[in-house]
Order: sequence, then structure tokens, then C-alpha cells
Amino acid sequence: MSSVEKFRTEIRGWLKTHLSGSFGALRGRGGPGREHEVFAERLAWERHMADHGWTCVGWPEEYGGRGASIEQQIAFHEEYALADAPARVNHIGEQLLGPTLIDHGTEEQKARFLPEVRAARELWCQGYSEPGAGSDLAAVRTRATLEDGRWVVHGQKIWTSLAHEAQWCFVLARTTPGSRRHAGLSYLLVPLDQPGVDIRPIVQLTGTSEFNEVFFDGATTGAAHVVGAPGDGWRIAMATLGYERGVSTLGQQVGFRRELDALVALARRNGAAADPAVRDRLVRAWAGLEALRAGALRGTDPSAAKLGWSHWHRDLGELALEIGGPAAALATAAPYELDDRQRLFLFSRADTVYAGSSEIQRNIIAERVLGLPKEPRP
Repeated sequence: MSSVEKFRTEIRGWLKTHLSGSFGALRGRGGPGREHEVFAERLAWERHMADHGWTCVGWPEEYGGRGASIEQQIAFHEEYALADAPARVNHIGEQLLGPTLIDHGTEEQKARFLPEVRAARELWCQGYSEPGAGSDLAAVRTRATLEDGRWVVHGQKIWTSLAHEAQWCFVLARTTPGSRRHAGLSYLLVPLDQPGVDIRPIVQLTGTSEFNEVFFDGATTGAAHVVGAPGDGWRIAMATLGYERGVSTLGQQVGFRRELDALVALARRNGAAADPAVRDRLVRAWAGLEALRAGALRGTDPSAAKLGWSHWHRDLGELALEIGGPAAALATAAPYELDDRQRLFLFSRADTVYAGSSEIQRNIIAERVLGLPKEPRP
């Protein structure tokens, strides 16, 4: 048996044993549009995983990880999804902040923050997007100045996932007065439980609120809590985005597969599969998902990968309502209780917008991958 298969067998067995009892009731809970579900219980599960060495498996052993290879990480994410284990609550810290600090942080930053992330004692959120700087991240206007040995932050972030549950935020802020675009930005680590931070949940189409507006009005953080050199924040921020679109997307695709399988089963039960057009769309969805998996295994360009899965998932949401028939337009119960297909349709509308809109991804592919002329700017 190969090391990958041994690793896969180990995590599969552990999940079978431990995802039981009170933790067994968490199967299938959480995820996009459902992050509000049993959050405290899912956090307890995350800490249980940490106690048994199953968080941060891809981190080097010296930082508390298992030093898992890419193939082993893929096996972990796939087995986790196949076990219907609850959605992770610490993924921003584990998959984004952690790798960023390991590659670009100081030894002091690693010693301070990595153990807390690994143990799920401190949760993180991502302070990138702003009302005037969403997909055009270089237009960031949040500013920070160094005063009496501390960074003082003023500005607003938006679409900040899980900020209402997090204790820390990595914030992209402009620290060089008069700088423009990519220059003069810094990557700051800012505590949220302090005066000068106001977190306001945003109600989504699904009726839930898993992302937020975050206002900084004189919030502070230590002078040493800047990753990389001051003014080098764009490079660090892009590194974080690269980690965001890594091997964990294979686990995401297992979830997509289950959604597709459920639609196929529904189409067979309610007779929608008798329609050749529906059958054709289901087959195209299957083929598209196979292509996404092949691309992820090969290491597709991150922008191309994001463009591909977001449109695939949005189209699946539209197909879900079509297969559901006229009744799919009605909420299950008042005031806004949704079934899985309705939630899939509504939440997937955002897939082509968050983490960089499709328009921006196409520009990145054209300019940085294909070498085409840059889009004219005013």
C-alpha cells in the first residue's frame, strides 16, 4: 500500500470512529449559506480534530502539521467530504493565514499565531474587499499609520466572511501616504475584539448572514504585526490568494459531486430525466466536473480554476430549480426556510462575484497568462 493510500485509510478510519455520538449529529452541517448552523458545536469538533492531529495536515511538522504531501492533502480533503463531515470553521486561518506566515512571516509571528490557529483557539477572517475595491483590490483605501509603536487603522472592509466569529483579521491597508494601486500597501494582523472595530452582518439572498461589513475607526495593532516589509503588502496578499485556490478545492469538488448526484436522483424520481434537454445538461454537468478535477490535479492557473468552478456551480444551481419544477420557487416554510436545491441556486449566484469576479479573472488570464495587451484604464 502506498503512503497516500495509508494516509487515506488512516483519516477514513479516524473519521468513522470519531464522527459519532454528539459529533455524528454534525454530519452535513454548515457550509455556504449555512455557516450559522451549530457553529459552537462545529468549533468543538474542530478542536477535537486538533487534539488528534488532524488540523493543518499540510503544514510542516515543525509548525505542528503532518507535513502531508500534495497527494496526501488531496486524500484528506476528499475523505473529509465523503464522510459528510461538518464544514470547517477554521479554514481561513488554516488554509490562508497559516501558509502565508509559514512562507513570509517572522519567527516571532509564527511562534505567536501558528499554534493558536492549529489548535483552533483563534479564528481569522480576511480583510481585503472594500465598497470601492472589490475585485479591483489594488484600489484599497483603508489606511494605517504607525503612531507611538502601533499601527492605527481607519477604513472599511466588506463581504468579510465569518468576521462576527473571528478574533483576528489580516487586513490589506495603505500605509504609504500618496501611494496608488499596488504600491504602498501593507499586510497587517489586526485583533477584532477592541474599541474602534464595528462588525455588521450582511443579510444574503439565503436569509442568513455569514459575511459582514467591518469598520475600523482608530483600531490598533502592534508595530511588529505586519507580514513582510511595510509597503510590500500586495505581494503577500497575492501569495495568500494563491493558497486560497489550492488543494482544498478537491474536497469542494466532492461536495459538488454529491449535489450533482442528488439532482440526478431527483430527475429520475420526478420524471424530469425523461426530457432529453435535461439529460443533456446533466451529462454536460458531469463532464464539466470531471474536467475541473483533472485541472485541479494538474495545477490549473488559479484564475482559470476559479472561473471554471464558479460558472459550473452557478449553472448547476439553475439546473436544480429547473429539475425541481414549479414547486422549487416556493420556500419550504415561512418566513424563509429553504431546501437544499433552493439554497444551492441562491448562494451559487455569488460564486462568480466573490474571490474575484469573472470579469476580473478573465482580465488576469488575458494579461498575465496569455500576454495580451492590458485593458485601457481611465
